[in-house]
Amino acid sequence: MREAFRGWTESAETFVLQVIFEQKRGKRAALVRAALFVFSRLFALAVKVRRGLYNWRILRDTTLGVQVIAVGNLTVGGTGKTPVVERFARELQEQGRNVAILSRGYRSKPRPLPKRIWNKLLFREETTPPRVVSDGKSLLLDSEAAGDEPYMLASNLKDVIVLVDKDRVKGGRYAIEKFGCDTLILDDGFQYWKLRGRRRDIVLIDSQQPFGNKFLLPRGTLREPPSHLSRANTIFITKSNGQSDKLREELVKLNPRASVVECIHHPLYLEDLFTGERHQLEILKGKRAAAMSGIAQPESFEESLVNLGSELVYAKRFADHHRYTQQEALNVINRSKKRQAEFIVTTQKDAVRFPKIDRRDLPIFFMRVEIKIVRGAKDFQDCVRQICFLY
Repeated sequence: MREAFRGWTESAETFVLQVIFEQKRGKRAALVRAALFVFSRLFALAVKVRRGLYNWRILRDTTLGVQVIAVGNLTVGGTGKTPVVERFARELQEQGRNVAILSRGYRSKPRPLPKRIWNKLLFREETTPPRVVSDGKSLLLDSEAAGDEPYMLASNLKDVIVLVDKDRVKGGRYAIEKFGCDTLILDDGFQYWKLRGRRRDIVLIDSQQPFGNKFLLPRGTLREPPSHLSRANTIFITKSNGQSDKLREELVKLNPRASVVECIHHPLYLEDLFTGERHQLEILKGKRAAAMSGIAQPESFEESLVNLGSELVYAKRFADHHRYTQQEALNVINRSKKRQAEFIVTTQKDAVRFPKIDRRDLPIFFMRVEIKIVRGAKDFQDCVRQICFLY
């Protein structure tokens, strides 16, 4: 039942994305776009009202007395946020901060429905403690319970606390009281205004699609108008070649006081999904590769395989956050073999959702990446120093 519902929601999500980016034509698609435009105006009003309620102190934010770094974006998905969160957590940990990453755990396994309904009916405050993905020593949850990004962060950052809870004020208190954390990183936290205090906002902008199609949700992918970049302390231009001068000028107009850092997602190595064996990227050169991914913008990933010297003979794309079945994995293997691929490559984010399979006719690797700053390295280091020493 759950798998069927997940399949339906993914199909609906794919259809809506094709409609809003005008890949679907015809009268039906036009009517859907018109309806979505009306809802986007209502969404814009809701964003404005909510922000006003916080500004007017009708909705109260909370201060926990520690550093808060909110890493987020203006658009839905696809900016490459997780490696940036990882980089900040690693840098701050090395500077002596006790860091916790707080995530809402998008598409993680929800708590039991009857309990959630009962608590809402009785107006009970949720008292269940946050899910501890990592206690800084051990990985305690799988990707289904934790969510893709928290699990991936916990896997890559062995000594950083990773917690999942929609209420990140509660998660922050737990991190402070239970683990003695003095620095909280809000994963996807730019729109989370409930937790303030000594806060620094880091906003990611995709150089290829800075503001999506420039419409707000649900007609577009913008969560807030571009003018709201004025709240940012630091702006990261991701997937950049270091020459995003025109975009930089636009960002400076929107927020002249924010520092701007440009970065790319730099491939490090390939790792066998099942054995854990690591391989240098040179094994891609001159080889026939197949790509398999369920991410928001798969084009960059597929292009990276070609840039590393492989011939991409087959590419299978699934919806973002898709949890693969064994049959889907086997279908990709069969089709890759027909195209004479020598191996299959996926992303680390996809690897955490990959099923166990008995047949291993082709090697299956995931690509480990990290961000590489190509412009504005001093601004990044200044940002880290300010968090550590000036706040």
